[in-house]
Amino acid sequence: MPLSKQVILITGAGGGLGSTAALALAKLGAQIILLDKSLPKLEKIYDAVIAAQAPEPIIYPFDLNGANEQDYHDLALRIVEKYGALQGLLHSAAEFKAFTPLSCLSSIEWAHGINVNLNAPFMLTKVLLPILEKSPYASIVFTSDSAVNKAPAYAGVYGVAKIALQGFAHILAAELESAQKIRVNTLIPGPIDSPQRKRAYPGEDKTKLPDLESLAPVYEYLFSSASIGITGHTIDARTFHL
Repeated sequence: MPLSKQVILITGAGGGLGSTAALALAKLGAQIILLDKSLPKLEKIYDAVIAAQAPEPIIYPFDLNGANEQDYHDLALRIVEKYGALQGLLHSAAEFKAFTPLSCLSSIEWAHGINVNLNAPFMLTKVLLPILEKSPYASIVFTSDSAVNKAPAYAGVYGVAKIALQGFAHILAAELESAQKIRVNTLIPGPIDSPQRKRAYPGEDKTKLPDLESLAPVYEYLFSSASIGITGHTIDARTFHL
C-alpha cells in the first residue's frame, strides 16, 4: 500500500472534503489523525474508515476557533509521543456561512472567520513543522477556493482569509524548498457536490457537479511519493491529471 506507515493529520476531517480525503488516504494504508470540532462527525468518518478495513484512525476533537497556543502545543506533543514523526498535514477545515458584504460583518464574525481559515492553519503548521521535519519527506496541503482568486464581491472574511492563505502557502514553500524535505502545495477542489457548496449555492443543480469521491486521486498524488519534489504549486482538481 503506497501510504503504509504514513501518518497524516487532517483538519475539518468531519466535513465533506476532509472526510473524503481521510477515507481515500486511509484506504491506501495511511494512519489518519482525524481533527474536527464535531465529535459526531468524527465518529461517522471513523466508522467509515473501519468499515473499509483501513488502519484504525485516531479521533482528536479540536475547536480551531477556540484553541489557544497551549492547545496546539499539546496536540504536537501527543503526536510526537505516539508516532515520533508526521508525514502529512492537510488543512481542510473552513468556516463559511454565506456571501456577505464586508460592511455587514460584525467584529465577532470577522475574528471567527480569520481564526479558523487563516490563524489556525498558521498555528498548526508552526507547531507541527519540527515533527514533519523528522521525516525524510513530508507533505503539507492547504485547501483554497477557485472563486477567491478573483477577489469577488461578497466573499467576505472567507475570501480575505483564503487569499491570504494562498500567499502563506507560497511563502512557506519557498522557505522550505532548499531543505528538500517538506513540500507545500495548495489544492483548489473546484465546484464540487459538497456540503459547503450547498450552503453557498442552494439553488444550483448539484447533479451537474463532480462528486466528492472524484477528488481521491488528487489527495493520493499530493501525499504519495509521486509528488515528491513538487512544491509551491496551486493544483486545480478540475485540470489535474497524472
